[in-house]
Amino acid sequence: MERKSPDGTGPVHVPFGHVVANEKWRGSQLAQGMQGKINLVFEEDLTPVDFYLSNRSCILYITEADLVAGNGYRKRLVRVRNSSHLQGIVVVEKTQMTEQYFSAIQKFTVLDLGMVLLPVASQMEASCLIVQLVQEQTKEVSKNPLLRKKRALFSEPSLLRTVQQIPGVGKVKAPLLLQKFPSIYQLSNASIQELEPIVGQTVAQQIHAFFTQSR
Repeated sequence: MERKSPDGTGPVHVPFGHVVANEKWRGSQLAQGMQGKINLVFEEDLTPVDFYLSNRSCILYITEADLVAGNGYRKRLVRVRNSSHLQGIVVVEKTQMTEQYFSAIQKFTVLDLGMVLLPVASQMEASCLIVQLVQEQTKEVSKNPLLRKKRALFSEPSLLRTVQQIPGVGKVKAPLLLQKFPSIYQLSNASIQELEPIVGQTVAQQIHAFFTQSR
């Protein structure tokens, strides 16, 4: 296995169908949910990354405790975002306790850093999500072995879930928006006039306010 660089954000070669997990997750509900469904290997000193997937993708897992403790998690996200080697996916526990903190981490992760954010209700749900991502990635590559660094492996489902979190959007309007604006960057720069034909005037104003007030 190819070793990572000293700062923890260098390349780690992971075969398709495998996940390399930070040793701290051994014995956790999150790891137990993945075992038997994919090949899980534990390694020490993977900080700031929690899980390495194939194709130089990685997952940073933000727990309920991380959110309640403050903004300490932001340094990890920034380190991975600044790495040219990795495509970071942020999985965050969105529970009743962390509901009040979710908007802040969503804006920081998606708008400020441009990273993918996937909310989960529990570690068990997160394990199912990671397994699904690995299986989708493996299936996609098996169809086209020439695919390399293809962000679309994660962009469509993750973007969909992220856009659904915007006030007034929901599950119906999110796919319509992504057909016209296929990235967060394009959606965040869309004018009210461009948004109105898709979602109506009220929701268009809500979307525009969501992005402009976050800047």
